[in-house]
Amino acid sequence: MDWLVIAGTALTVVGLGLLGYCIFSAVQVKRSDLDDETMRANLQKIVAVNMGALFLSVLGLMIVVVGVMLG
Repeated sequence: MDWLVIAGTALTVVGLGLLGYCIFSAVQVKRSDLDDETMRANLQKIVAVNMGALFLSVLGLMIVVVGVMLG
């Protein structure tokens, strides 16, 4: 079941990379001089990506645990 551990690790790394992207994007939006409506719209898009990234990370970690338990 090594392939499950490798696939889960890859999925987790992708999720963590997306989380880093969300942090970087949110800091950029906060530092920019945008009006309240535009900033809120941009941050809502980032929150959607953030939720997807968290889902990928959790799914990857679950796959790793299953692979370790089966292997």
